[in-house]
Amino acid sequence: MVTRKATLTPKEFARIGRALAEPRRVQMLKDLAARESCMTCGELQETQNITPPTLSHHIKELEVAGLIEVRREGRCGYLSVNRDVLKAYLDELSQI
Repeated sequence: MVTRKATLTPKEFARIGRALAEPRRVQMLKDLAARESCMTCGELQETQNITPPTLSHHIKELEVAGLIEVRREGRCGYLSVNRDVLKAYLDELSQI
């Protein structure tokens, strides 16, 4: 598998920053990153003390920012961290 080095536009960089400004989303990203494989929405909800609609909102924000990938199968979503985007963000952030 070939991995490409992700580069972020200023708009993408800002979108990620806004997504990570919410502590709950940072914790969700940590929970997802701690897993070797995908996590279902239900499994992620078990780690959080929030309602399904609130969880859905946070997942959408992380997905729009490009930090997670959501693979949908029927009504179930399988979540994984987009490590290339996260690394690109951290690399750019470290240059400030």
